[in-house]
Amino acid sequence: MTAKIISSASILLVKDVVRSAEWYRDKCGFKIDKYYSEPPSFVILNRDGYYLMFAKCDPEKIVPNWKSVPATSNVYFWVDDVEAIYKEFLSSGATIDYELCIQPYGVKEFGINDPDGYDIAFGQVINVNTH
Repeated sequence: MTAKIISSASILLVKDVVRSAEWYRDKCGFKIDKYYSEPPSFVILNRDGYYLMFAKCDPEKIVPNWKSVPATSNVYFWVDDVEAIYKEFLSSGATIDYELCIQPYGVKEFGINDPDGYDIAFGQVINVNTH
């Protein structure tokens, strides 16, 4: 029997682990699973069984993807109701990086910008090309 991957987690380098974790909790509905070290230098968060991890890093070493390749997110979450999560994030005060739009690849999506400058995108397939 072949082993299966059962989950994944993106790891983002951040200036302040607690500040970033609390931002994702308060603005994006993630739950903080556990901080590691004292003061915290690592944290695991989750929402709906999907994970993000943050590791403390020297601010000069933090380079969001979009600074190297335009319009490239660091994390992309597929969702079942992009309009609902968009409204949720608007009402919680998350920083919307780009508004809800339909992309040429058949996905309705939007992006947020977090305290460390990362773009995090959320999308829902609306048109599957069956060619």
